Amino acid sequence: MSKNRIVVIKIGTKVITSSDKSLDKALLKGLIAQISDILDKGLKVIVVTSGAIGAGMGLLGMKKRPVKTEELQAAASIGQSRLMHLYSDYFKERGYLTGQILLTQEDFNDRNRYLNIKKTIETLLSHKAVPVINENDTVSTEEIKCGDNDRLSSLVSDLCRVDMLMLLTDVDGLLDEKYSVINLVDGMSSRITKLARESLCEFGTGGMASKLESIGKATASGIECVIANGKTKNIIADIIDGKPVGTRFKSSGMKLLAKKRWIAFSSKPRGSIYVDSGAREALSNKNRSLLASGIVGLDGQFVMGDVVRITDKSFREFARGLTNYSSSELSKIKGLKTADIRNVLGRKAPDEVIHKDNLVIL
Repeated sequence: MSKNRIVVIKIGTKVITSSDKSLDKALLKGLIAQISDILDKGLKVIVVTSGAIGAGMGLLGMKKRPVKTEELQAAASIGQSRLMHLYSDYFKERGYLTGQILLTQEDFNDRNRYLNIKKTIETLLSHKAVPVINENDTVSTEEIKCGDNDRLSSLVSDLCRVDMLMLLTDVDGLLDEKYSVINLVDGMSSRITKLARESLCEFGTGGMASKLESIGKATASGIECVIANGKTKNIIADIIDGKPVGTRFKSSGMKLLAKKRWIAFSSKPRGSIYVDSGAREALSNKNRSLLASGIVGLDGQFVMGDVVRITDKSFREFARGLTNYSSSELSKIKGLKTADIRNVLGRKAPDEVIHKDNLVIL
């Protein structure tokens, strides 16, 4: 990779957890040394780190992952402080500053907050500092969670238009039917997704299926991805140098506009709109906007400006978009011709429920 390229490196819980369930400080320090080596060469790096809950459990003397939300959040609070202290110290030894960023799904749902995150990360990189990102587990609930750090790293990669996403885990890559590492994947297929073998960590939340789902979104945004074993010596340098380590996923080369990428991959849909076959044809193949006349049903509570799913009558999602109407308004005007909407709502309203400029076909 040439200089001034940006790389996101996601470090999984299993990578930096030792056999006694505590943080493996020596391994973490080694990874930071590898990252510093590529920083020295002029590349820019964003780290997405797991391990806060595991670190907190170790400090609290917990032997098993807590079940209660408040116990998980307490462990994350204590562990995140310890984790960032180590990142800061180890990077400082190599002459680099770090900046902590804790995120939830709500930060990606709100377009202004989303753009502010981008500006903050870009500013940190301009100062040659390393953004160290984690989900804000101390406040996250199911409603506002990004899901796991595989997905979070994919969201950050798309947000910052990075060149590569590395997912470092404790396996050598994606394994085929004979349990041999697949070195290169040209594109996602049913065969590739079937190879995902769930291997949930006692301290983590991800598995191979989660990684492949996140990689699918990243490659669709034009980002090259790699799954590799973070415990392998010089793994980061070998990936950057293009050596045949881990599993490399080629990007699709797709060039969606930034706003459409946000609609498709980053913002969490607030509800669903069901359309008839004529509307699906118009949206999918004729580059049309969605009109009220093609809507046959809806689900969920949403307001104007929210991202919603668009599905066919069999509930298969095929598009997403920004709605010009709330769910309560749509329940009144679904199936109506545009000319009749004003009479029902008592005001002049947009002709399009979702304009084609705010619509993405998945």
